[in-house]
Amino acid sequence: MVSADDARTLVGVLGNIISLFLFLSPVPTFVQIWKKGSVEQYSAAPYLATLLNCMVWTLYGVPMVHPHSTLVVTINGTGTAIELAYIILFLIYSDPQKRLRVLLFVLVEFIFISVLTVLVLTLAHTPKERSMIVGIVCIAFNVMMYASPLTVMKLVIYTKSVEYMPFFLSFASFANGLAWTAYALIRFDPFIAVPNAVGALFGIAQLLLYATFYRSTKRQIADRKLSKGMLDMSEVVVAGDQDDSKKKKVGSAGPHVDGSATATA
Repeated sequence: MVSADDARTLVGVLGNIISLFLFLSPVPTFVQIWKKGSVEQYSAAPYLATLLNCMVWTLYGVPMVHPHSTLVVTINGTGTAIELAYIILFLIYSDPQKRLRVLLFVLVEFIFISVLTVLVLTLAHTPKERSMIVGIVCIAFNVMMYASPLTVMKLVIYTKSVEYMPFFLSFASFANGLAWTAYALIRFDPFIAVPNAVGALFGIAQLLLYATFYRSTKRQIADRKLSKGMLDMSEVVVAGDQDDSKKKKVGSAGPHVDGSATATA
């Protein structure tokens, strides 16, 4: 018979694995950004929100705040490092205005987590009090992390294209929310259960959008490639016509010059 603690640990390990996939799911997106040398219409909002979320949850899981939460600390500490790497890449390939805006957000986030850490560890004197304070903050920012793709979802509905909403990120968000909700329900922890249940719902919404606009996205990409091909062909034809025209003009000038010279002589 598996005890509740063992089951919780097993689900927590599974949650760590799924969360790691969630954190790594934007890698194909950043490979595209690196190849194109531009962030194009991609938004930094999901990565900024995830960074803040990971830092807050790391604080929640430390022994002084919420004992026996090693699995919470390991995955969120890892997530913090990964999100910082994404944001650095985003800064490298952004235009100056967007780069400055992202830098300001990162600075505000670091100031916020530093102030929160100092206040919690000095003003709250028991793990229960610290867990409640940081847990409430965690709920707010975890929901923010899961809700951050709403801007991308709005773009999907407007353009009828999922080109800028990566499938693996949406799927990983859903699976991650589901796993951590189960983890929190085994030994009830409302601070983990509530935001991750909300995250699972947002993940379902994104997957439904992906299923709805997948075909129209394929059509748009195919039409764009076809239009580009036709444009390239038209440029070749125009260039060819110009060359032929030049040759005709040169050919017609010869007899006229010769004739004029003869008449003058």
